[in-house]
Amino acid sequence: MTTAYAPVRELPTAGWLLAAGQIFRRWMMNTLRESWGVFAALLQPIVWILLFGQVFKSVGEIPGFGAANYITFLAPGVLMMTVLYSGVWAGTGYIEDIDNGVMNQLLTAPVSRSAIVAGQLLVQLVIGLVQSALVLVIGFAGGARYPGGVVGILLALAAATLLAATFCAGSVALALTTRSQIALIGMSQLIILPMTFLSSGMMATALMPGWVRTISKFNPVTWAVDIGRSGLAGTADAGSVAAHLGYLTALAALAFWWALSAFRNYQRSQ
Repeated sequence: MTTAYAPVRELPTAGWLLAAGQIFRRWMMNTLRESWGVFAALLQPIVWILLFGQVFKSVGEIPGFGAANYITFLAPGVLMMTVLYSGVWAGTGYIEDIDNGVMNQLLTAPVSRSAIVAGQLLVQLVIGLVQSALVLVIGFAGGARYPGGVVGILLALAAATLLAATFCAGSVALALTTRSQIALIGMSQLIILPMTFLSSGMMATALMPGWVRTISKFNPVTWAVDIGRSGLAGTADAGSVAAHLGYLTALAALAFWWALSAFRNYQRSQ
């Protein structure tokens, strides 16, 4: 006597692009509903460029500073700091989803986990790109000039986008690991403040103390600032730009892998 078994049917799995697109749509709609937050983040670069830049504009006259004026020097640094500070808050949305039970619903959906992370990350990068363009406009209004033209602007935006990708993905990984808003905020501050002041964002490396100059060489914020600054000034060296873009790309890929790993660890713990 033989027993017939019904074939096991697998749950249909949504295509990667479709799933990522739906996640992108969901996060983008949430962002548009609270679009004030995107523009409120521009208050900080306005303060940096229009106030800080004016107060310290005489710094640009120091011999060896190497910039036409301090506002032009500062603008690329403020650009990178804006996407850096915006990026580290990307994980807060995941913690809200965990607290509201939305994350558990996503975990039961037959979609790729990488699509879930990528869809949200793409929203953050679009927001960062908009903010980056507006920071350059604010900088120009404050007196910065960009002799590098369109190519220089594109290089600056590319560097800012890669930097944003790194810190957005890293923030997601921290959020899924700590699962706490307080912990995420505290750890983010411990990371971004040293990275900001141990970079070439506000001071020429030639005028830094030796130990700060050494650390800044390995700081991804410095890599991004140097790309943007040389590109906007029209003095970009192809070899140096290619190398630093490569470093930033590798770092962004590593941060994305970390976010995926944290997502899978979270799923196994449920």
